[in-house]
Amino acid sequence: MRILGIDPGLGITGYGLIDSCGNNVRLMEAGIIRSNAKDKMEKRLASIYKKVISLIKDTNPEAVVLEELYSHYKHPKTSILMGHARGAICLAVEHQNVSLVNYPTTKIKKAITGRGRASKEQMQRTVTSLLGLKKPPEPFDVTDALALAITHANIWRHRNDLQDFR
Repeated sequence: MRILGIDPGLGITGYGLIDSCGNNVRLMEAGIIRSNAKDKMEKRLASIYKKVISLIKDTNPEAVVLEELYSHYKHPKTSILMGHARGAICLAVEHQNVSLVNYPTTKIKKAITGRGRASKEQMQRTVTSLLGLKKPPEPFDVTDALALAITHANIWRHRNDLQDFR
């Protein structure tokens, strides 16, 4: 199963594509999508939308995984800006008729490291190890996107294992 994880952000959106087969997970592609901070909001969102459409067409994933929207009381504006980018991404995924899955940050961290409050560095080390990479994916936006994809692969595999058991 090809899974595209996307870590939404207005300035930088991280993405990571994996191929999952049984217990094996392989990195196919990873990178970032940038929008120009000098542009108006609508132009930035249109740019993200178009780049995600292109990414989906180029990579042909069976599922796209996004982080659920969260808000920290000290930084409410961050969640609003992330929500804008997330909306553009959701629209792009829908227009490409790809399955969209959402997971909360704590579930992703717990699935990857065993701790729901794991640090960015812990996530990066674990993702690097799980994918057998020589060096860690950077920036953290890419790590987060890969963690989303790996989490979905593990949940999907576990669901199928349970069905096979019945």
